[in-house]
Amino acid sequence: MRVKFHQSLDDLKERLLVMAGMAEQAIQRSIEAYRTRDMSICELVLHSEPAINRLEREIDQMALDLLAMEQPMAIDLRFILSVIRINADLERVGDQAVNIAIRVREMGAFANIDLPVDIPKLAELASAMVRKALQAFIEGDAEMADSVFEMDDQVDKMNDAAYYALSSLIKEKPELTPQSLNALIIARNLERVGDHATNIAEDVIFWVRGADVRHHAASA
Repeated sequence: MRVKFHQSLDDLKERLLVMAGMAEQAIQRSIEAYRTRDMSICELVLHSEPAINRLEREIDQMALDLLAMEQPMAIDLRFILSVIRINADLERVGDQAVNIAIRVREMGAFANIDLPVDIPKLAELASAMVRKALQAFIEGDAEMADSVFEMDDQVDKMNDAAYYALSSLIKEKPELTPQSLNALIIARNLERVGDHATNIAEDVIFWVRGADVRHHAASA
């Protein structure tokens, strides 16, 4: 009976990793759309949202069924609860990708100009946070999850720098306000991707150590 239960946990983990792949692909595509201003890539991102939402519901149902039928305890219970929370964060990463694609589509109505913000670099750092948090989940490595928090500080600083640079540009060249505002919002979307990665790292720590470090991760 326990063999079947642990196989079910493995299946749940496998489905979550599929979800992670879809969310990460959506972010990568949205940034490629920003870099190239390719509206067809924007459409791919927008069309990926229903599939991500369906998979979120499927994973949640799998997890709830295990809770109801198996009544797990201790680390197995924490694992399932962590999967439910990570699943929600991955769905929101997909939402951020959709938001970015919408902004890129709006930017397509204006000339493509050089802006004083490195969106691809910010995206790469935020994506690296998600990958590291998920690797910590795959390996059950709480120390690796700890390292995600330091990366979040870098993302926050880049987002702050983007805010000041783009705000100054708007004051100096009001005619560039539409492009600047959209870039500002995209930077904010990516900062939120970093926040979701931090949440995933916190859930890994909760699963492995049984410690709730939400809201005070920096002191964990």
